[in-house]
Amino acid sequence: MPVFFDVETQDTFQDVGGRYPDRLSISVAVSYNTADQAFHRYTEAEVPALVAELQAADLVVGYNLYGFDYPVVMRYTDVNLHALPSVDMLDVIYKRLGFRVGLDAVASATLGTGKSADGLQAVRWWREGKVETVFEYCEQDVAVTRDVYNFGKRHRYVQFYDRQYRLKKVPVSW
Repeated sequence: MPVFFDVETQDTFQDVGGRYPDRLSISVAVSYNTADQAFHRYTEAEVPALVAELQAADLVVGYNLYGFDYPVVMRYTDVNLHALPSVDMLDVIYKRLGFRVGLDAVASATLGTGKSADGLQAVRWWREGKVETVFEYCEQDVAVTRDVYNFGKRHRYVQFYDRQYRLKKVPVSW
């Protein structure tokens, strides 16, 4: 059964001197486990439990797993998350198109609903001590990720709007 997950961080790339996800600290992480059909919340101190959940999954699904989520989490563990059976939807879309399309753009065009904020806003909330707000944002991101994945699995495509605001379909097989 798939596990969907996402992480939010305490800091930004600017804070760590560039695009080095392995230097970022986790604020919160959320998973959705299809085995129990429930969201699970993790703090930085609970990363070992998150890693155990990912290791137990038949499939780990996320959006930018390889470029962001896995490198952030691997700062906390010796487990090679890249070796887990995974679907990185951004990676699949990038290989099809030759360019990156954000989760919000794909979700908005595919599902008619997008993300509630962005990662930089989540860092601001974290710094303001609004931990529950960060958890809610991350949980919504995971729900959107799950729904985009399920749509793509069922229909064999996802969508986005190009720079001329034309709706484009991207064939996917995940």
